[in-house]
Amino acid sequence: MGILNLSKLLADVAPQAIKETELKNYFGRKVAIDASMCLYQFLIAVRTEGAQLATADGETTSHLLGTFYRTIRLVENGLKPVYIFDGKPPVLKSGELTKRQGKREEAQKALEKATEAGDAAEMDKFNRRLVKVTKQHAQEAKKLLSLMGIPYIDAPCEAEAQCAAMVIYIRVKAGKVFATATEDMDALTFGSNVLLRRLTFSEARKMPVQEIHLDKVLDGLQLTQKEFIDLCILMGCDYTDSIRGIGPKRAIELVQKHKSIEGILQALDKDKYTAPENWEYEAARELFLNPEIADPESFELKWGEPDEEAMVEFLCKEKQFSEDRVRNGCKKLLKAKSGQVQGRLDGFFQVLSTTPAKRKVDEKKNTPNKRGKAGGGGGKGRGRPK
Repeated sequence: MGILNLSKLLADVAPQAIKETELKNYFGRKVAIDASMCLYQFLIAVRTEGAQLATADGETTSHLLGTFYRTIRLVENGLKPVYIFDGKPPVLKSGELTKRQGKREEAQKALEKATEAGDAAEMDKFNRRLVKVTKQHAQEAKKLLSLMGIPYIDAPCEAEAQCAAMVIYIRVKAGKVFATATEDMDALTFGSNVLLRRLTFSEARKMPVQEIHLDKVLDGLQLTQKEFIDLCILMGCDYTDSIRGIGPKRAIELVQKHKSIEGILQALDKDKYTAPENWEYEAARELFLNPEIADPESFELKWGEPDEEAMVEFLCKEKQFSEDRVRNGCKKLLKAKSGQVQGRLDGFFQVLSTTPAKRKVDEKKNTPNKRGKAGGGGGKGRGRPK
């Protein structure tokens, strides 16, 4: 879920924090991608006749097809993706996971009714609600990424927290990645400096990539990071309940005035608003401030060349993909990889040519410049930001 209604709130209150751009504008950028979110998207979107793609034996392959083609597209646009996979869920998330299980059970019952009634539209709707990323989906995606030469990281806990840590690292040291790519807004709550939404499906849906900057979010909301975390808890997060009846706008007003949930609780009209019993907001705040992550410095991210024959063995012989398409995909990866190297070299230096007017003066005078050469224009190199 992330943070309930946060994207709409930012669009209304801090629009300067959000900009829309094209995928190609991230050429040369390293981006940490929330892998579980991607796999879920692929399982939902990559379908035929209302069902997920599968082998003749019924093994789902939508997640592999999506990972294969979308990763190629990212690399073709000059990006260097690194996928971050979820580890164990935090204990605080157990309540949210229980709610989700309950909703899946309700969806299953609704699906059975729709099937009995022969309602294809309802069947498709509830089938989508039953989609779940399994350990097998994740393991197969990791295998494919390795064969494609794309790095991935197993987070000890939440992927968004690890993504944020990788992004924060670039601000402190000679960094790892530029941004976090996910649809979950809590990447900002975990402290990611830059959040990219729609990155993995922007072109497929003909939508621009949405880039959100945390510093501008805080400036627009007039909050510190700790106050922003309390705002997100009030709005509704994955780790604890919120105060019923307090909407986003009211939540901002309260945090701006009282600076913390503790201050809000002291001033709260108890007759109008009731805080949840045994409210674990302090534990949720601590989880956002100090999540369980692996040290970003311990990772050495390497983007290698695809292993074409191993990919054919895995995707074609095991998963029944088209061999021609898989080999063509490998060629695209190799071409994109060589293009990235050439592109970065071309973009590293900017040649400043002598203007026509300057050349005429030099030719007329025919006098040497300060370096002892007639005419000529100097060039300055400007490095492309990493």
